[in-house]
Formats: sequence, C-alpha cells, structure tokens
Amino acid sequence: MFAAAGLLALVMVDYLRPQEYFAFLASVPLLHIATALAILGFVLDLRLGLSRLQAAPHLALTMQFAVWCLVTVAFKAREQFPVRAQALLIPIAIYVIVAHGIQTFRMLQVACTFLLAIAVALAGLGVQQGMADHGCHRMVVRSGHLQYVHDGRPCSREERNACEGEGAEPGADYACEKVGLLGTQTDHGRVRYRGTLQDPNELALAIGVALPFAFALLDRRRSIPRIALAAVATAAIGACIYFTQSRGGLLVFAAVLGVYFVRRYGMLRGLAVGAALALPLLLWGGRSGAVAVASTMERLECWWVGLHLAASSPVFGVGYGQFTDHHILTAHSSFVLAAAELGLPGMLLWSAIAYVSVKIPVQALRAQLTPVARTWATALLASTTGLLVGSMFLSYAYKDVFWVYVGLTGALYGAIRRHDPSFAVRFGLRDLVVVSFVDLALLVFLVGYTGLKLGW
Repeated sequence: MFAAAGLLALVMVDYLRPQEYFAFLASVPLLHIATALAILGFVLDLRLGLSRLQAAPHLALTMQFAVWCLVTVAFKAREQFPVRAQALLIPIAIYVIVAHGIQTFRMLQVACTFLLAIAVALAGLGVQQGMADHGCHRMVVRSGHLQYVHDGRPCSREERNACEGEGAEPGADYACEKVGLLGTQTDHGRVRYRGTLQDPNELALAIGVALPFAFALLDRRRSIPRIALAAVATAAIGACIYFTQSRGGLLVFAAVLGVYFVRRYGMLRGLAVGAALALPLLLWGGRSGAVAVASTMERLECWWVGLHLAASSPVFGVGYGQFTDHHILTAHSSFVLAAAELGLPGMLLWSAIAYVSVKIPVQALRAQLTPVARTWATALLASTTGLLVGSMFLSYAYKDVFWVYVGLTGALYGAIRRHDPSFAVRFGLRDLVVVSFVDLALLVFLVGYTGLKLGW
C-alpha cells in the first residue's frame, strides 16, 4: 500500500519532531510534506485498486465538526480564518488518512506497532531525562515560544539560583532543570519532550495509550521476544509516566490496563492483573502537597471560565482556537474546550465522534468475528478509553494524537468490513439521544462541582 510510507512518515514527524533538533531540517515543512505524501499514496492505492472508498462511521461527523470549527471562526474571529483553517488541516487529514488508508489487519498491526515503538522510544528518553543531572538552562523566546537552552554549567535542586551567578549571560533568565537527550529538559522537574509533547501531561497520555498494542502483539503470537517487548514497554512507559508526575497520565495508565485485562481475562483476573501493574504507580506517582493543590485549583478555574464562555455564547462559542483570548490558560479539558470554543453544537459533534470511536471496538467485540479482529478491537477499546479519560483533563480536542487514535478505530472498521461486509456501525437517533443526555449530565455536574470547589 503506497499510503503506508507517507502515513508512517507523517506519524513519525508529528510525534518525534526531528526538525526541532536537527538544524538543517528547521526550514523544511516536514509535516506538510509527509501529509501530502500520505494523501498521494492513498490516491495511488485507490487508482490501482489496492484500496477502496469506504467511509468510516465517524467520517460524516468529523467533516461536520471541521466545518463547524471554521463556521465559529468566521463568526467570532474572521481575521484569523486562514490561520485557523491551516491549523485544522493537519489533524483532520491525519484522521482521514489513518481511518481510510489502512484497510487490512496486517497494515493495522504495522501502524500500531510503529506507534508502540515511538511510545517506547519516547518513554526511554523520558526515563533518561528523569534520572539525569541538573544543568543551567538559559530561557529564550523563539518564534513566539519559550525555550530552554543548556549552557553546559551544572546546578542542583538545592542551589537552583546558582545559574544566575558566575558564567551567566547579563540580563538573561535561567532555570535549573535536568538535562535530557536531543536538547530536551524537564519542566520544574517533570520530564517532557518537544513539540506537541512538550507538556508532561500530554507526553504521559501519548505514550500511555499505545501500551495495549504491546499486549495485542503478544496475544497474536506468544514468543519470548514479544513477552520481553510487553514487559519492557510496560516498565518504560510506567516509569516515564512516573517521572512526568502527571496525575492524568496515571489515570490513563490505570484505565488502559484495567480495560484491557478485564476485557481479555474477565473481571476478577483482569482487575487483579491490572491493579498489580498500576497500583505502585498510583501510590507513588503524581504530584502532591501544595503544588498539587495549586494545580487542581488552577484547572478548576479554567473549567469555570470555559463553562461561563459556553453559557455566554451557547451556539457559536467564542470561536475555534480563541479560548486563550479570554483566559490566560487553556481549558484543561477537551469537553470544556469544545463547549467554550464551539458552543453546544460543536461540543455535541466532538462527543459524538468520541462515542463512535468507542462504539466501533465494542460492537466488534460483541460480534462473532475472527480472533485477529477481537485482538485489535480489545487493544483499541483500551487505548480509546485511556484517550478519553486523559482528554477530560487536557485540551486535546484538536490534537493530532487524538485524531490518530480516532482514525485507528476507523481503520479497524475498514479491516473488519474487508473480511465481513455485513459488519456495520451506525450513529443513529438513539445514539444522538444518548450522547446528548451524557453531555447535559456532564455539563450540570461540572457546573456544580467547580462552583462548589471554588466557592462561587
């Protein structure tokens, strides 16, 4: 399949961001080139008969969501329409290519294995960074973003102000952070990567949702190398999430393990295995004390602002990508972000896409399908559940990683349909009622919960 090379290149560039640490690639639009190659490959596959046009169950919803995003910008921030349209192009293109360019279980396994490999590599970098020594980093602003540049001087947690002394550049600001590979560094002691994964919480989510693929590979064929891969992946990803100090990441890790093992081995055995793997991380991971309390209050305030923005403009919201024009921070919740920026129609569309992404593997597991279909349905159910758990605490509604996994559920649907054309997943009136009821209940809960916690 010609789409495969472009698709894998697109995922690699989107996750690893080589242009950010190889200077000679800085001016090359790698993301757009990889997207174009993936689209070209998919078109070639269609022309040669290697693939066929078959709409994923959430394609129509995704197109409506994308159009509604642009409608809100046209109404609320027309001058930003070209910039916002370009920003939306990549995630939507990723979804379309992944959901429709992957049409066989073999290709689905290749894509999931590739994502797992990236996750393990990122986890390895995170563990190294978490165990590294501290160093002085000069804070600079490049292309509108704050960046840390290690100047080669060591420092320590006990003497963090030492970076302002001998050897410091006059007038420059410094931070004492752990020195990672590829020019990375911690953020207040929390490990992170680059690009869209420079936030520790987003790094924890991105690697955590890939973990079920290691168990799926082991389920497909039990062998010493695959047992070792599952063990290494679990240990590396778990350790990296520990070093991110992300409470949301801990919930994602627990969710993917819980769903996978309960579905695979039954309630009692599954919970026992999942708890054995996740409990140590839940007990000793994450932040605590005054820092954790401050972070929680900050998140609650963001939710409260987002809910008020949604209430003030329930139809169009404040416009796609405009939340930070009304608050210093983003919403810290995909659900709240969608409601605030896109109004109730946009919130409903986003929730419907998430709902269908779960419905596809659930319906696949309920049907009498082949073992390979059940294996990947179980893995994607675990991944998607973890993704949605994490998305409730992160502004992930438009993130590329989110749309990669939505696309993978579409790829699962296409692979099943290729072998069993009778398999179908639809979003009907009953589904719309369910999603609407859940959204309304969640809105009421969040209003009451944030108001109670903040004392407003």
